[in-house]
Amino acid sequence: MSEQHSAAADATTGPDRVVVIGDALIDELRDERGTREFVGGAALNVAVGLARLGVPTTLLAMVGDDEDGRTIRELLETHGVELIATSSEHGSSRAVSERVDGEPHYVFNAAAQNRHVDFGDRERAVIAAAPAVVVSCFPFDDDAQSAALEETTAGVPLIVDPNPREAMMADRGRFETNALRVSGGSMLVKVGDDDAPFLGAAGLAALVSDLRERGADAVLATEGKAGARILDGTIEVSSGIASLPGPIVDTMGAGDASLASVVADVVRQGRPTDANGWSRVLDRAMLVAAATCRAEGALLRTPEDLDR
Repeated sequence: MSEQHSAAADATTGPDRVVVIGDALIDELRDERGTREFVGGAALNVAVGLARLGVPTTLLAMVGDDEDGRTIRELLETHGVELIATSSEHGSSRAVSERVDGEPHYVFNAAAQNRHVDFGDRERAVIAAAPAVVVSCFPFDDDAQSAALEETTAGVPLIVDPNPREAMMADRGRFETNALRVSGGSMLVKVGDDDAPFLGAAGLAALVSDLRERGADAVLATEGKAGARILDGTIEVSSGIASLPGPIVDTMGAGDASLASVVADVVRQGRPTDANGWSRVLDRAMLVAAATCRAEGALLRTPEDLDR
């Protein structure tokens, strides 16, 4: 059940707050320089990114009553993200990541592998009032969780990043079935070139086509070094990797940063209706992703941050 909350916390909810649903965890990074820890999780990264972009945000995630949980809560409070936490008998989620050719490879603890999100009265109230709901790294391998998500978000603009992580899945087939069904009913779905094998597609192009056939209004397809595309009806725009001063330090969080940037623009300005509008949104997202890669960790950064 959800943790206790104060009347003051209730007062922060409202129709201007985007709701993000998914994971929150501690990233334990191991490489040749040693071990370092960061607060992370795809959903948390998006929620904090939105807040850093000036969008009021509420995160629904499982967070334990332990030292890692306190660290997660402190970071969210620092960035002004409201947390509605689901309690966890296994404590807080933790991912141990090692870099292979610069890319993170993860091992998850028992809490992460048994993640879940409650949909009680308070969660339902903030979802119903939200201008948009973003779902990232959700336990789509759980039929009951997936059904609760669909029922609770019905009628609310939905943005989905399936973000499949094999090491967290209890049932790969169920994840594919539920993630594709929910994504097909979304206003926007984000997928990357690594997602296709876990979503029943022979490559990113086939996955994008499948999602559009299933009814997703728009698709944000990230293609690594090839940049990204947005497809919305007959509109298709693309943008390459943005060039910014300084070396790329860490690619962790780049996809989450790009999604947060797109969501922030869509929430503030409405969904673009032409190619020029989507191009502006995508170009900005690629700049934000590039800036995020100029520092270690997944905290969203903007090009303007690099000038400070």
